[in-house]
Amino acid sequence: MTLLANSWQEIAAWLLLAEVVLTVGTLGCVLHIKRETMSAIAWGLTVILVPFLGSFLFFVFGYQTVHRRLVRRRTRGRAYKAFSARASGTSAGVPEHWDVLAKVAHLGGGEPVTGGNAVALYHEGAPAFEVMLAAVGRAERHVHLQSFIFHADGIGTRFLDALCASAARGVEVRLLVDSVGSYGLRSRALKRLTRAGGKVASFLPIINPLRVNLRNHRKVLVVDGLTAFAGGLNVGDEYMGLSPKFGYWRDTHFRIDGPAVAGVQHSFLEDWHFASGEVVKGGAYFPARGAVGDVLAQVVTSGPDADFKAIRETYVAAILRARSRVWIASPYFVPDAGLRDALLLAARSGVDVRFLGLYRPDKWLPFLAARYYWADMLAAGVKVYQYARGMMHSKYVLVDGEWASVGSANTDNRSLLLNFELNCQFFDTGVTAELEAAFLADLEWSVRIDPAVFATRPLIGRIAENACRLFSPVL
Repeated sequence: MTLLANSWQEIAAWLLLAEVVLTVGTLGCVLHIKRETMSAIAWGLTVILVPFLGSFLFFVFGYQTVHRRLVRRRTRGRAYKAFSARASGTSAGVPEHWDVLAKVAHLGGGEPVTGGNAVALYHEGAPAFEVMLAAVGRAERHVHLQSFIFHADGIGTRFLDALCASAARGVEVRLLVDSVGSYGLRSRALKRLTRAGGKVASFLPIINPLRVNLRNHRKVLVVDGLTAFAGGLNVGDEYMGLSPKFGYWRDTHFRIDGPAVAGVQHSFLEDWHFASGEVVKGGAYFPARGAVGDVLAQVVTSGPDADFKAIRETYVAAILRARSRVWIASPYFVPDAGLRDALLLAARSGVDVRFLGLYRPDKWLPFLAARYYWADMLAAGVKVYQYARGMMHSKYVLVDGEWASVGSANTDNRSLLLNFELNCQFFDTGVTAELEAAFLADLEWSVRIDPAVFATRPLIGRIAENACRLFSPVL
């Protein structure tokens, strides 16, 4: 018994020492990484008050950094030696009122503003997928497909068939999926593609627990460096409205032809290099192309590998410059303090601020957290709508009928601070007008929240909302 007692004392001593070392080390990481005071205090208290588990939770959910900045810069330099648009300025042709948005995006590593683009918008999955599959079938040199979610279901099999057919006839095919978003995608479903000569990579495998919270949410297709698709559509039957759980699926995707395609290509190749280690470069991936339209466009990316969150900053800057209206569509609304204050200020200044979100949530935690923030929005005069026809998965911000940002980023902390995202901002009244028309059409299927009625919601609901908003930093 004495030996056992001595052993336990020794084990306890070692555990205490390990806890002290782990706590001190984790606190150092907290102070180094967390720039917001309240976030640093909250995580610091968690680490101190919850031995071992507190440190584990921080490194899984609070560690929000991916060290690939040098990789990005080197790749950018190699890929853009011949692409000199930056040298002549990043906002050529942009109306003076919106010039600051081009500069803000560029400051965050965004691509140059380019003119001469042609843009097509898709508001449902089926027509977008048909055009995308047709583009893959016409590919002559390369096909680059990136998706957060990729299911080997009906539409997923069609995409794999098309990719295999392209690879079999000598086209370079690269498929990049997120390891968490596409967790259910079995390797045997991809073997056909690799056997046909295609390449497959998974972004940030979840074997590394420090990165389980940092996902690549981009949805990109680039064909021959001449045509690109991006937006909210992943690859799966539910995005065609075929899922009994979700029903009708409303989304926004776009096709772009012209000089801006180079920016989408560049984003994919950076992600591919990071995930696979393969450096893909050369003029064949960035072919010169003249004007094919008249749309001014700028590709904007953001992620945990950069301190400056370019998509978030363009959202905030655009809202603060609004003179008449700000219309937002997003399934998730969990804004940080800065974005929230910008919306409240705009609404209180007389700007028509509208938010269109979900009626039937697919994820209850962010939905309840959003309802907590709706209270302040409604009090300030923001009009909040819930889309009742089915799933509202569109992600865009429209300002004054002159500026639009469309892509993969939601209006939540996960998209704007944690995930790798890709948007395209359009300085074009035609593109914005089409999106506004779709927004107004969606309102016909939506229920507007009555502030007076919302204020009388049950106490248990308010408690649940308040509890869920505590998870806002990772929602």
